[in-house]
Amino acid sequence: MIQSFEEIDSPQQLKELPISSLNDYAIWLRNYLIEQIAEYGGHFAANLGVIELTVALHKVFDTPKDILIWDVGHQAYAHKILTKRKNIFHTLRQFHGISGFPKMSESNYDPFGTAHSSTSISAALGYAQAALLKNINRQHIAVIGDGALSAGQAFEALNNAGTSKCNICIIINDNHIGIDPSQGALGEYLEQLDFKKENFFTDLGFQYFGPIDGHNLNELLAALEASKSINGPKIIHIKTTKGKGYEPAELEQTKWHSTSKFDKLSGKNTKPKDSRIKYQDIFGKTLLELAQKDENIVAVTPAMVSGSSLHFMQEKFPNRVFDVGIAEQHAVTFSAGLVASGMTVFCCLYSTFLQRAYDQLIHDVALQNLPVIFAIDRAGLVGEDGPTHHGVFDLAFLQTIPNLCIISPRNQIELRNAIYTATLYKKGPIIIRYPRGEADEEYIETPFEALEIGSSVTLKENNKNTAIISVGTIGNRCIEIAEELNISHYDLRFVKPLNIELLNHIFNQYKDIIVIEEGQGIGGVASTIMLEASKTNGKAKIHSIAIKDHFVGHGSMEILYQNEGLGKIQIIEQIHSIISQSVK
Repeated sequence: MIQSFEEIDSPQQLKELPISSLNDYAIWLRNYLIEQIAEYGGHFAANLGVIELTVALHKVFDTPKDILIWDVGHQAYAHKILTKRKNIFHTLRQFHGISGFPKMSESNYDPFGTAHSSTSISAALGYAQAALLKNINRQHIAVIGDGALSAGQAFEALNNAGTSKCNICIIINDNHIGIDPSQGALGEYLEQLDFKKENFFTDLGFQYFGPIDGHNLNELLAALEASKSINGPKIIHIKTTKGKGYEPAELEQTKWHSTSKFDKLSGKNTKPKDSRIKYQDIFGKTLLELAQKDENIVAVTPAMVSGSSLHFMQEKFPNRVFDVGIAEQHAVTFSAGLVASGMTVFCCLYSTFLQRAYDQLIHDVALQNLPVIFAIDRAGLVGEDGPTHHGVFDLAFLQTIPNLCIISPRNQIELRNAIYTATLYKKGPIIIRYPRGEADEEYIETPFEALEIGSSVTLKENNKNTAIISVGTIGNRCIEIAEELNISHYDLRFVKPLNIELLNHIFNQYKDIIVIEEGQGIGGVASTIMLEASKTNGKAKIHSIAIKDHFVGHGSMEILYQNEGLGKIQIIEQIHSIISQSVK
């Protein structure tokens, strides 16, 4: 018999609670979550919005036998607490701790990993179809919300599911916001949807329940129980408030989407403030500066206005910033259409989300050689969000595409000049990649200077046998290393086209050339430089310091750098080993 809410660690224990106690438990769970995130940080507002839903789902359904998949998995914290991870929840997003998203290898209560968006319906339908083929009696539930229904894959899955005979229940968590307020006609349609028997979803073949107050446990329990007795595709439409139960988060939902440590009483951040400016803000402020001078400049983003720091431009020029919803594929092709009509377009995505639009990048942009400017944020490691969000694949998958120009600036000045250069470059698509995190102490409107396409920077040169070639902002760490070891150092800057003239000079001058990049080693810049070296008669040996052939876990940036051999001490150790082996 459950003596206190503190004891509840599994759906089986939750089922022991009488229905009359569920509201009190939901209040306890919300407060527990607030305390935990205040202490350790993490995604916040989205999780507070699904407390009652989480309780209802695990009360009604028989997880993990019944398949429960959370879309945009950052809303699954309460689910983790309820599925035997309460006692280790304090390790959330920490190195070797539990993930901030559902993860198959972490728990059998997580039947599918979800950390990007809009995949839950497809995955749940796959499970449901397999159950039909194998004659397995179970329920299949996909919770989609936080703007995720705006993505193309969700519509593809709805199209497929509506005509299937599969037993699938799709719960639309309608809170009108992703990170930023939701955009587009679908959100407006959901807003005015009422209890009509026929609507868009019923026309597709779904049985529709709703709209339902997503914070009313009695309504939720009734709808979920009713759905269990009905075979075939069903939709339960619930209305929730992101940040529910914590007033600061309800009032500023975008700000409280994710948070570091904070005082739960005042809502004030308790993490030591970093006075340095973020790379994303350097981009956003530079873009605004250029947009004020050129009315032809517009920006496109798939639901990442604040994340990409486009709010600076949006506040000044709201009609020139296009938030297309969580729809990376559409964002890229929409940008291509704008460019084809003569606009200067910055398509702003995180590196990890650019993966979702790879075909559009090739087919709609590069193949047609349209000069779309891609501002690729979060290139490299990103820390606590982990393997689903690290931007470590872009250099490998971008280098293979013809017509692309790729710039990886080292610091604030180079980033500003890269952005300016991109507005002048009309020969084809151009990529500017920059990392998550902070750069300089303050933003400075330095004079713009057009970069010579394919140019690199010689930072230190001597007659030793060893040279470093760095890619991007890791070059700042390499400056210190080159000084300490008294070896040459070159900042590549342009990944494509390469500075072949400089590379040939390096190949002929040095015995050991060490390419250092914050990305996957296989297919990375070092492999491209090795290919160029093979065309020469130079005797240089190319070495790679990069991320090995694995998915990098989650943890603080400092720990991840050390673990991946990209911290200052670890790089120096590897260079010492290379030099000592070369002497033998």
